[in-house]
Amino acid sequence: MEKQIDKKILKKGLLPYLFLFIIILGLFYAFNVLNKDVHELSYDEFIEKLDKGKVTELVITAKGSGYIYDVSGSLSGYKDNESFESVLPLSEEVMKKIVTASDEQEFKLTVHPDPDSSSLILIIVNVLPILIFVGIAFWFFNKQMAGNRSSMDFGKSRARLNSDDNQVTFKDVAGLKEEKEEVKELIDFLKAPKKFQKLGARIPKGVLLFGPPGTGKTLLAKAVAGEAHVPFYFISGSDFVELFVGVGASRVRDMFQQAKRNAPCLIFIDEIDAVGRQRGTGLGGGHDEREQTLNQLLTEMDGFGANEGIIIIAATNRPDVLDPALLRPGRFDRQVTVNLPDVKGREEILAVHAKNKILAEGITLKNLAKRTPGFSGADLENLLNEAALLAVRRNKNEITMSEIDEATDRVLMGPAKVSHKYTENDRKLVAYHEAGHAVIGLKLRSASDVQKVTIIPRGSAGGYNMMVPSEEKLCSTKTDLLEEITGLLGGRTAEEITFGEITTGAHNDFEKATKIARAMVCEYGMSDLGPLQFEQQSGSVFLGRDYNKPQHFSNEVANEIDMEMRKIINNCHKEATDIIKKNKDLLKLIAETLLEYETLTKEQIDYLVENGKMPEENDENLESLSITRLKELAKEKGVKNYSKMSKAELLKELDSMD
Repeated sequence: MEKQIDKKILKKGLLPYLFLFIIILGLFYAFNVLNKDVHELSYDEFIEKLDKGKVTELVITAKGSGYIYDVSGSLSGYKDNESFESVLPLSEEVMKKIVTASDEQEFKLTVHPDPDSSSLILIIVNVLPILIFVGIAFWFFNKQMAGNRSSMDFGKSRARLNSDDNQVTFKDVAGLKEEKEEVKELIDFLKAPKKFQKLGARIPKGVLLFGPPGTGKTLLAKAVAGEAHVPFYFISGSDFVELFVGVGASRVRDMFQQAKRNAPCLIFIDEIDAVGRQRGTGLGGGHDEREQTLNQLLTEMDGFGANEGIIIIAATNRPDVLDPALLRPGRFDRQVTVNLPDVKGREEILAVHAKNKILAEGITLKNLAKRTPGFSGADLENLLNEAALLAVRRNKNEITMSEIDEATDRVLMGPAKVSHKYTENDRKLVAYHEAGHAVIGLKLRSASDVQKVTIIPRGSAGGYNMMVPSEEKLCSTKTDLLEEITGLLGGRTAEEITFGEITTGAHNDFEKATKIARAMVCEYGMSDLGPLQFEQQSGSVFLGRDYNKPQHFSNEVANEIDMEMRKIINNCHKEATDIIKKNKDLLKLIAETLLEYETLTKEQIDYLVENGKMPEENDENLESLSITRLKELAKEKGVKNYSKMSKAELLKELDSMD
C-alpha cells in the first residue's frame, strides 16, 4: 500500500515538470521554425544558380512517382537561417548535371529515398491518425457511459460486505453474556438449520438491539459478523434516506436482492431510527421519502414475498420513536436490551481494554469496577485510554491510581481548570459546600459512599463530590430516593448554616433533586396521592408525536402534585439541616482540610474522620501533599511566584523540574 502511495506521489510530482518540458520543447521548435527564412525557387532559377556555382548544399528527396523531387539547400551568401526549396521534375540529364556540378564545385549533396516506401512511416502517417481518432472516440463514449452508470447507481444499495480483516469475535465482547447467547442462536441456525427445522422452529427474521449509547450494540453485531461464516452486509439507517422520494425504497429493494443472491446471510442496520421512525408524526404532514423507505423495509421483512435465509440485526438507542409495525412479530421478532454493565460486567470489560496497558502494583480491576457505576463499555475504554495518556504525559512507566483518578474526573466532568483563579471567599464557599455533601454522605451510609471530594473546578462546576452506591441495586426504595435528595441538598444547607447566606452554586443539585421528587410523585406512586402514575418516563421529546401530548389530570391534581413535591424537598432539607448542625465540627474539619489539600480521596476521608487529621505526608508522592508543604518544596527548588500558585500549578511546576 505504501509503495502504491509513493508511486502516486511520484507521478503527481513529475507530471508538472514533464508538462513544462514539453511546453519548452514546443516553444523552442516553434521559435526555430519561425526564425527560418525559406526562399522558393522555380526550376529555371534553380538551374541558373547551379550553373553559376552558387549552390553550397543540396538535399534531394524522391517523391512517390520517381519523377518529382523535393529539392532544398543553401546558396552562397545565405545566412545560417536562410535556405531555399523547390519542387522539380528532374530528368536523367538534369540529375547528371547536378552530380557533375557537385563533383566540380564540391558542395554537399544528399539524396533521400521516397519516405512513402517505408512501411513503418506508412503506418505512422496513414494508420496512426485513425487509431488516435478511434481512441479519443472510445474514451469519450466510455466517459459518457460511466456518467450514465453513476446516475443509474443512484438507487443501488449502499450496503457493504464485511471483509475478513480485523474481525471482532465474541471473545472481544465482555459483560454481555445473555445478549451473546441470544445472537449465538442466529449463527447456530445459519450453520445447522435442519436442527431447528426438525422440531418446526422458525428462526427470528429480525433482532433489534437497543440500549443506552456506548453499551456495545454495534460491537455485538461486529462479533456476529466475525463468528458467522456467511456473508454479512452492514449499512447505516441514514444511507437509505435521500432528497428524492423513492430512492430509499429502491435501495432497500436492491439490498434484499443482493442478500437473496448470497443467502443465507446477515444484514446489520445501524441507527435504524433514522429510517424507521413512526409514520404520520410530522408537523403539518409526513416525510414521504422516509415513510416510503420504511414501507418498503416492512414489505421486504414480512410481506407477500419470502426472504428465506436472510436475518436482519438492527441497533438503536431510541426504540421509543420506532414505528409499531416494525416491532411486531414477523419483523423484529426478538428485541434484546443491551443495558449498562453491572460491576461484574465492568470488570470483564476493563480486562479486555487493559490487555495492552501497564498498571501499577496494587491496582485491581475489581476495585476499578466498583468505582465506576453507571459507566458504559465505551466510557471504560475511554477511562483507561485517558489514564494511559496522562501517564505518558507525566513521563511514567506505568499507570498509577493517580492517573486513573484524574481520568475518571475527566470522563465525568472534563479537564481541570488549572488557570481558573478563585478568590479566597469563593474557595471557602466551595469547600464548605462540598464538605456539606460529604457529611450527609458519611452519615447516611445506606445511600452511598463518598469516594472523592475536590474543590478544583471542572466543566461548569466549582467543585464536586463523587459518591457511589455501597451496593448496586436493581430497584430503589423510597428511603434510598429520599436520602439521595437529602445528600443533594447538603451543599446548600452547609452554606446556610456556616455563612447565613445562599449562593447559585447549588442550581444543579436542585435540578437533580426536583427531578427525583417529581418522579416519586408522578411516576413511582411514592406520595400521599397514592399509587397513581400521572406522567410517563421519557427521554427527549419526539416533536411530531409528543408536541401536543394531552394532560391526564386536572388542575387541582396538578396543584396537589406541586404540594407533594414541595413537601418531599422541604422534609429532606430539614433532615439535612439537622445532620449538618449535629456534625458542625466534622463539616469544619473536612472544609478546612479541603482548603489545604484541594482534593480528598476515600481513604483520606476515612482516616480524617477516624483520627481527626490527615495521614503523615510522604514527599515522594507529591499529589498527597498539602498546599503548604508544596509551597515549601517549591521555595527550596527556587520556583518563582510559588506563593500565588494553586496546588495543580505547583504540582505541574515541580513535576517538570523532576
